[in-house]
Amino acid sequence: MASKLLETIQRTDTEQLQISVSEYKGKSYFNLRIFYTTDDGATWLPTKKGVTFAPEQLDILEEAIQEAKQLFMEEE
Repeated sequence: MASKLLETIQRTDTEQLQISVSEYKGKSYFNLRIFYTTDDGATWLPTKKGVTFAPEQLDILEEAIQEAKQLFMEEE
């Protein structure tokens, strides 16, 4: 599998969170990583700030996101 960018969340003019799937040493991963730019967005470079999940961890992540959504809905 080639690396595939799924979504981008803009944080500032020079920083964004990129959500992607990629392969490393023959294994597939889900990545959340902060990228930065110094040329008005022409090039985005990865930072060390991020987290990588193995496919078998995605159910745990999904459950945590669903729980967070429920908690936020209760606050409204």
